Amino acid sequence: MNPPKAAQTTAQAHTAPATPQRATPTATPTTGRKPWIKKTPVEVVLEQIGKQEEKVVEMRKELAKEERELSKLQQARKVLEAQ
Repeated sequence: MNPPKAAQTTAQAHTAPATPQRATPTATPTTGRKPWIKKTPVEVVLEQIGKQEEKVVEMRKELAKEERELSKLQQARKVLEAQ
């Protein structure tokens, strides 16, 4: 006689791993880090250029914000000096 399906799934749940298995190459260390892929000098320079461009964009945004703040303060100074 077969056990009920609920009992089968419970028994199977205990034997199944708690986390899904990943297909990882055996050369990957078990530290959870990605394997190191050597980049060509061209790739390194292009990556540096991209990072620098992103940095400049962020700095320009920050500069625009600071310039608006300065403009507000200068207007406040004009009002105060007019009194």
